[in-house]
Amino acid sequence: MKNPPEYITSPSNPLIKLLKSLERKKERAETGLFLAEGARIVAEGLARGWHAETVVIAADMADRAAIASIAASAEAAGARVVLVPERLMSKITQKDNAQSVVAAFRQRHLSLADLPAPASGGLYIALFEVRDPGNLGTILRTADCAGLSGVILLGTTCDPYSFEAVRASMGSLFDMPFAASGFCDFDTWRKAAGLSLTAASVNGTVRHDGADLNKGAVILMGNEQAGLPDWIEDACDTLALIPMRGGADSLNLAQASAVMIYEAWRQRGYA
Repeated sequence: MKNPPEYITSPSNPLIKLLKSLERKKERAETGLFLAEGARIVAEGLARGWHAETVVIAADMADRAAIASIAASAEAAGARVVLVPERLMSKITQKDNAQSVVAAFRQRHLSLADLPAPASGGLYIALFEVRDPGNLGTILRTADCAGLSGVILLGTTCDPYSFEAVRASMGSLFDMPFAASGFCDFDTWRKAAGLSLTAASVNGTVRHDGADLNKGAVILMGNEQAGLPDWIEDACDTLALIPMRGGADSLNLAQASAVMIYEAWRQRGYA
């Protein structure tokens, strides 16, 4: 870290105002930035080659070896590194128990062509109009845990760079490639790549563990409230039903996605 380090104490400082504004989608869209919180997650983003514009560190934690290492890595990558008192960390993150490190990273916007080329046996999950950022972040994390090839966001979805989605991903946003697309372009892409399309649906004709997900495949999950429209279900190769019993009539989207992802991974011998 520079000696002496840059130190900001005023909540009216332009940098603090900018970082705080990133809670709003409009500001994230206009600046192309998003916030990531926590030493481990920020270190993950830097290690994965994501560009950090600014790294903010709680002044009373700056001397810790792990934090100093993050500051050195960020400065080496061209980021602005500043120290602030704890009260400003809370203002930036909107949390009373703020993390010791916060970074503003540059967003990435991938197309289907930017995703890793579907290798033999590739596995993707596509999310149609997912609206809950906590669900989206959790699905990115699950996909990362199971080693999926990528996540595809179809139609009008929530912002993957929102505070809630980034927090829920626990750093997997930096590791799991994700791209946005319309359904028709996506369907053309997956057919050209030789990928089957299996949707989880209440109209499923086979149980989820009876669907063949062992070869190149895309798992398709619908909107939290409305599921999938008929015309999209008609375009699928298989509709799979996750069995349920008891009073609840549905699973949370992130839970249902995890069931489908891990069933596909099981079929592949957890390779």
